[in-house]
Amino acid sequence: MIPALGLLVGLTIGLLLDPAVPVWMQPYLPIAVIAALDAVFGAVRAVLDGIFNDKVFVVSFLSNVIVAAFIVFLGDQLGVGSQLSTGVVVVLGVRIFSNVASIRRHLFKA
Repeated sequence: MIPALGLLVGLTIGLLLDPAVPVWMQPYLPIAVIAALDAVFGAVRAVLDGIFNDKVFVVSFLSNVIVAAFIVFLGDQLGVGSQLSTGVVVVLGVRIFSNVASIRRHLFKA
């Protein structure tokens, strides 16, 4: 219940304050959000499988975001930022869909 309330409070604050994203951060923010979603769906899957560990979740969440942002930064420095961004999105997207499929199988037995 606490995470759901935290999400609602965060969404409300974000909508009311309408924060501006700095220009230098704009290429990294979508990748960081996708990396965070991967960690969240992995955590939901772990909860349903009965193997959730909060320390693993926090480390996974932070490391996913940092590594994904670093890969995009490295791609920008090498001049191939869009290609590496696409690669990160594809890899994390596959992981997200895999976790969602596992969650669906667990919840609906299908």
